[in-house]
Amino acid sequence: MRQLLGAEFEAFETALAAPAPVSIRLNPFKTVDGPTPSAVAWHPLGFYLPERPVFTLDPAFHTGAYYVQEASSMFLHEALRQSVDFSKPLKILDLCAAPGGKSTLVASLLKAESLLVANEVIRTRTAPLRENLERWGCPNVAVTSAEADEFAEKLPDWFDVVVADAPCSGEGMFRKDPDAVGEWSPAHVGLCAGRQRRILAAAVGTLAPGGVLVYSTCTYNRSENAENAAWLAAEFGLKPLRINALPEWNIAETDGGGLQFFPHRVRGEGFYIAVFRKPADGEMGRPAQPSAFKSLAPLAKNLLPEMSRWLAAPVDSRFFQTPTGEVLALSAALLPEYLALDKALKIKWFGTAIGEFKGKDFAPAHALALSRLAAPNLPALEIDRETALRFLRKDTFEPPADAPRGWAVVRFEGLNLGWVKILPNRLNNYLPAERRIRMRGED
Repeated sequence: MRQLLGAEFEAFETALAAPAPVSIRLNPFKTVDGPTPSAVAWHPLGFYLPERPVFTLDPAFHTGAYYVQEASSMFLHEALRQSVDFSKPLKILDLCAAPGGKSTLVASLLKAESLLVANEVIRTRTAPLRENLERWGCPNVAVTSAEADEFAEKLPDWFDVVVADAPCSGEGMFRKDPDAVGEWSPAHVGLCAGRQRRILAAAVGTLAPGGVLVYSTCTYNRSENAENAAWLAAEFGLKPLRINALPEWNIAETDGGGLQFFPHRVRGEGFYIAVFRKPADGEMGRPAQPSAFKSLAPLAKNLLPEMSRWLAAPVDSRFFQTPTGEVLALSAALLPEYLALDKALKIKWFGTAIGEFKGKDFAPAHALALSRLAAPNLPALEIDRETALRFLRKDTFEPPADAPRGWAVVRFEGLNLGWVKILPNRLNNYLPAERRIRMRGED
């Protein structure tokens, strides 16, 4: 770092000893009241907080009103804004997606006719990824767990945009994550750089002609950043795209047009980002179209009328059931894309879980409560913060005497939290057990 920064090294070292800034990014599809914090310059909905609250004890966090994201990495918004035309339908792959910060950011930019595929190769990390995307509420998503090579092999030249926030040596996270310090070594840097090249090669393979590839890391060294970017351009003929950053943002430009964030220059952590365009010659990939899903069956026609009372109009969805009886809503416009993913990949989750039929009763899914698909006029129970925390601990509570009987969506400050069923002599809390919080009071 002394060699890289020269006279700036002392300021960098001082910054690493300072507290890490805390930042959040608001959900454009949900609103939350509160004090106006200071803004992140490169994202219109990014804000710094004066201190780190206990997010677990904020019901608004559980509604998906905001995502806790490091400020430097929010620059992905600016990089995409300057390089991608979001006015047309797109297929976007977030190749290394967990826990979901960049996926939720991308989902906020998409038209209804566009598809986001959020992929995480480590299977155990897909659960928090799915949870964060469910909270965000966007229906036009798929979550997958596949090796990068599988996309290049099974879906060649298919995606309009690929975001590859590759696993790295984590130098930019030293201030926030002491474990990253202990894991660092020159050998680890070399290992990461080689792994990144394998991921990038696969990303190019699944990227459509004329498509945009975004490469990012949370590290500083040239091996993982500028040298990999130069290799990417030379090896595959990709054109580096210059992303303009305002001078007052104080972001450093590196060889090949990449941008480097240093904690002594910006109010954020270490981050690197570079953007490329694939040559436009060649045809868009068109994988063979199966006529049906492997394990999803169309919902029986006599059950379709029940869907209309739960979903916002107009309903542009097709409904399917899993082998376990769960009902999924898939965008009608995106069915060809979902079918292609189903054929190509082994592990995948599509669309929005709506609920399941239990005898004559339809039990709504937690994901529906958080989704933009949920009807706005559903029977609802508006609750205060204390009661919201009781709900989130999966405790029971007394509903108002005039509360509607049957299923009701629980709302905090106008935003959906989940479901309860109000019976004549009790209230049943249907928060999924895995979403339950176990903190008490303000600890």
